[in-house]
Amino acid sequence: MPQRKIIHIDCDCFYAAIEMRDDPSLAGKPLAVGGSPDKRGVVATCNYDARAYGVRSAMPMRTAVKLCPDLTIVRPRMDVYKGVSRQIHQIFRDFTEVIEPLSLDEAYLDVSDSLHFAGSATRIAQEIRRRVATELLITVSAGVAPNKFLAKIASDWRKPDGLFVITPDQVDDFVAALPVSKLHGVGKVTAEKLARLGVRTCADLRDWNKLTLAREFGSFGERLYNLARGQDERSVQVDSRRQSISVENTYDRDLPDLPACLAQLPALLDELRGRMARLDASYKPDKPFVKLKFHDFTQTTLEQAGARRDLDSYRQLLSAAFARGDKPVRLIGVGVRLQDLRGVAEQLSLF
Repeated sequence: MPQRKIIHIDCDCFYAAIEMRDDPSLAGKPLAVGGSPDKRGVVATCNYDARAYGVRSAMPMRTAVKLCPDLTIVRPRMDVYKGVSRQIHQIFRDFTEVIEPLSLDEAYLDVSDSLHFAGSATRIAQEIRRRVATELLITVSAGVAPNKFLAKIASDWRKPDGLFVITPDQVDDFVAALPVSKLHGVGKVTAEKLARLGVRTCADLRDWNKLTLAREFGSFGERLYNLARGQDERSVQVDSRRQSISVENTYDRDLPDLPACLAQLPALLDELRGRMARLDASYKPDKPFVKLKFHDFTQTTLEQAGARRDLDSYRQLLSAAFARGDKPVRLIGVGVRLQDLRGVAEQLSLF
């Protein structure tokens, strides 16, 4: 296969950067974008001044304020952020149409066939960063590599406002020294298990064969084997389709027991139906699911194939999910997995 040229673009503290751009008085102050600490709000993102105090995304705002008493809190302006994201993607499209959005502030670009700058992915990434900075007055970090896995790692290597390039001849040495905790899909539990087995870097992981890794880690074992060698054949997916639709609510006070949780279902399902009504006809609702986050921030998700999407079915799912923790609940989410009917229609058209 021809060598791919992949760029991963990641905006630096995106929401906070836009707030500081639009209100320069916020610059230089610890800033978090998110909900109120008095109403169980969560940090959506924060600037680097706040991160110096230990504030992080997804942290309860109440905890963030304890860590940083001088923290300035700004409510999210999602319409503004979406507008800036569209402007960034317009810049991307000046260089390639092969774009895979991951979120409002993050995307993969495949520039393998781009003729700009004589096909130099590094120069394209430099120009994208320059244009975002001059036209939109925020910064983005970029990683350039032969595949998605390495490009994403590279974009984080010199954050914020950085560019890091991994050329094909650098892949082997770079990956060998990489901590296994940096591998896509390796969370805290897997990293701890690997450490107990004496595996801390990808060089250590290369001593394990596929069979042994499969025995220890199941289907993820083969993925680990490939990543430890810098291999990732995933292509940049231009048409990223919805996998599910859901609604969730964090309650001002913990719901103490199962009846209190069940009482919240009708309102959540009404909101879910409203969102589903806005889906186009290419989606087919499939498995229902519920998500619970308990008072200690542990969480569980439960879904059931073949179940109906009525109140009774969600009651059964919620009851089973609650039994996994059997403790006060701070958040309930309800949703539906989706089938993409376009793929089915395309297959049928072949016949």
